[in-house]
Amino acid sequence: MRHTLLIAVISGSFLLSSQLASAAPLAEEYLQTGQLSEGATALQAHLKNSPQDDEARFGLGVVQFFQSFEHLGGTLYEYGLRTEDAFRGLPAPIRKMLAQKPNPKTISYADMRQMLQTWVDDLKAAEKTLSAIKDSNVQLPLHVGLIKVDLTGTGKPVDATFLLGQIDTPVEQEKVAAFIIDFDRGDADWLAGYCNFLSAWGEVLLAIDGQEIFNCTAHLFFEKVDTPYPFLLEGPRNFDSLRRFNRPLISDILAFIHLWRFELKEPERMKTALAHLEDMQRHAKSMWKYYLAETDNENEWIPNPQQTGVLEIKVTQEMVDTWLVVLDEAGEVLQGKKLIPFWRGKPGTQGVNLRRVFTEPRKIDPFLWAQGTAAAPYLENGTITDFANPEMWGRINRTFGRNNFFTLAFWFN
Repeated sequence: MRHTLLIAVISGSFLLSSQLASAAPLAEEYLQTGQLSEGATALQAHLKNSPQDDEARFGLGVVQFFQSFEHLGGTLYEYGLRTEDAFRGLPAPIRKMLAQKPNPKTISYADMRQMLQTWVDDLKAAEKTLSAIKDSNVQLPLHVGLIKVDLTGTGKPVDATFLLGQIDTPVEQEKVAAFIIDFDRGDADWLAGYCNFLSAWGEVLLAIDGQEIFNCTAHLFFEKVDTPYPFLLEGPRNFDSLRRFNRPLISDILAFIHLWRFELKEPERMKTALAHLEDMQRHAKSMWKYYLAETDNENEWIPNPQQTGVLEIKVTQEMVDTWLVVLDEAGEVLQGKKLIPFWRGKPGTQGVNLRRVFTEPRKIDPFLWAQGTAAAPYLENGTITDFANPEMWGRINRTFGRNNFFTLAFWFN
């Protein structure tokens, strides 16, 4: 009888272990080993055979998101991003991991644009995958502290436990290793929203003509540069030399600031950037629809008012209601239905139509925008956004705390 019971217990334990192993997300195997390319290929093949598997689709979107940074970091390393002094204050293992490539490729402006285009394409691929998720009950539990990313393309991926191992105690490393988040349908919208946000900035950078600022200042950031001014590559370029009054370096920094005015190379990209911002707002609204419908309470990334999140930050109904008002107001501004208050002239008479800034783009000059003259073509009479209303900011400050709103906004998306 004892032997029979023992065999039953062992068999049951083995069966349970097998079931748990098979239930583990397919993506996590590749995320924890840093094999993102292999993971993307395996997940895409799996979805061809099982197109209804939204957990695998969610995992693919996460893998593709991290791949975007692997590709960007690897390309920056290949072109000799000048990191020799940027991480001087960090522990030796991290400095070694982020070391500058000894004999990098020469970078041209065309190479820079292609690097940005690849990054945007990667982000779009991740957003497309995440947006295709239909299952409102999908879940993707991940040990986020064990996700490995190859930041330099050298075949040496690192995870959060490695980074914390250089600055924190072993106890904290153990906590990170055991840290699990059960990502759900709302989180798919959250990540898709961030893909759109980053894509929008990438499109703006590709819209402008940065050839001149590249020719004159790219040597500050890369070791070997294809520039019509080869003398810029001669002499010290180390920022530590500023302590000794390095006149050429100071003039380079002033040139970098002076050249912040850009003609448009591909103006249609500004409309694409606007579309990404609108999609970001749509995802931000959708994620809260799913969050508020949840009834479980399992390792939540962003909890609803009845849940406890893994970050142990309490989310109240008032915070949710206020945030949804903020999102609605942002949508009105992006659609051009409400105007940004103009900071010159008589207050309250005119506002800037932000939508037209993207749909009718002109030369971008931050200094003339600060002065106000660059905003003149977009001035209209109309309803000013509530973001200019002290009552709106009073509500935001009461709800989130005067110094916490933008931090929580980054988390909330």
